[in-house]
Amino acid sequence: MDLFSRTDQQTNPEKIQQIKHWIYEVLEINEKISVSLSQLRCTEPGCPPIETVIAILDKPQRQYKIHKPIAELEQIDIQNLLEKS
Repeated sequence: MDLFSRTDQQTNPEKIQQIKHWIYEVLEINEKISVSLSQLRCTEPGCPPIETVIAILDKPQRQYKIHKPIAELEQIDIQNLLEKS
């Protein structure tokens, strides 16, 4: 059973680059470290319909989830990740 799937919504490439810029800046990540953004749809009860998963591909790898689609993310959402870590 597939509980998570990628959404078929296309996100503006400029928006993705802006979000990555915020991630590097706010989380103080070295620009040589890769950052991955994924937008997933969950069909389980109580799960947000769409969430964004941010993976920081350093050692150890870090992962954050924001219960919004990529298109709706703002800089404050990235800043709020600091409070949760």
